[in-house]
Amino acid sequence: MPTGRPREFDADKALDRALKVFWRKGYEGASLPDLTKAMGINRPSLYAAFGNKEALFRKAIDRYVEISACHVRLALQEPTARQVVQRLWQESIDLITNSRNPRGCFLVQSALACGDAADSLRREMIKRRAAGEAAIRERFERAAAEGDLPPTADPAGLARYVVTVTQSVDNPNC
Repeated sequence: MPTGRPREFDADKALDRALKVFWRKGYEGASLPDLTKAMGINRPSLYAAFGNKEALFRKAIDRYVEISACHVRLALQEPTARQVVQRLWQESIDLITNSRNPRGCFLVQSALACGDAADSLRREMIKRRAAGEAAIRERFERAAAEGDLPPTADPAGLARYVVTVTQSVDNPNC
């Protein structure tokens, strides 16, 4: 069985560049010419490697969560609830103040202008942010069960607060 021509570009680097375009312009604001120019590839190569624009965006979301937002997963492993919050906020601040990154949180910024045509993507972003809040709530529930938080603590309320503050830090214009 013959194989296709080998790729002449690094797919991970191209995806990283597409991620930055989506991060700066949002899903709807990122045009195919913007994406192909930033990625250094042509449309047929984009489609062959990543699928359509929506599939590329979904891959960019996964890449962001895997690379840029991995600090959330790591913060949840801290031994105390206080250290969880400190690490989460410090690393969120580090992420958004890094001049190599666009402003704000990719998961928030990229979905802000999603209209009806991109409703499934907007719902995907909402689902991912809710999953992050649920993970923080579960960590706080564990902290309460271990005596790290007082018995009167509200893990769900604390998780909502931590996420709200984190999103405020991630989106200073909001």
